[in-house]
Amino acid sequence: MTTNSSSASDRISASAAKSIGDHWVVFVVEGVALVALGLVAIIVPSIAPSYLTVALGWIFLGSGAIGLATTFWARQAPGFWWSLASALLAILVGVILIVNEAHELYGGLLGWPFEAAGPLRPILVLFFLVEGGASIMFAMEHRREFSGRWAWMVASGAVDIVLASIIIFNLPGTSAWTMGLLVGINMILGGVVLLAMGLHARL
Repeated sequence: MTTNSSSASDRISASAAKSIGDHWVVFVVEGVALVALGLVAIIVPSIAPSYLTVALGWIFLGSGAIGLATTFWARQAPGFWWSLASALLAILVGVILIVNEAHELYGGLLGWPFEAAGPLRPILVLFFLVEGGASIMFAMEHRREFSGRWAWMVASGAVDIVLASIIIFNLPGTSAWTMGLLVGINMILGGVVLLAMGLHARL
């Protein structure tokens, strides 16, 4: 009985690994896109700090849309539901930031103040915590399929939780530059992990 279960598990793992190899381009494309968006997030506060909130909103919306497209493109690959949840979360965060930035047009729809980087704090904390937890669960659930690369995903999730802690404890202050930097780190690291996974699966 144990042997049969082990054999079935091995077949599922081999099938999942093949699916990853078949869709390695998806991981690379999403990885490159995330790295590019992360660099934009870091640069924006320096050149247009007053537009930080709406800029990050569009960055999150873009990353979520790309993630949603690649998730359905490679829906046979392992971790579909985790990837879908991550993409939808990014889209939700993007929509909230964009709508809130336009609060005057919408009559203060969500009722949050819009000074400096204040509105970003609770939103980014929630995003980093959920994204970090999802990344860790995704990696642990599919560590066999992702071979040695699953540890990088765990590290990426752990970094997200650290970023949330930095904001919670107000370690670097609440400047626009800091908020953009934290989002940039999140996206660049996530993009690098996806690139590594894609290139590894290609071999």
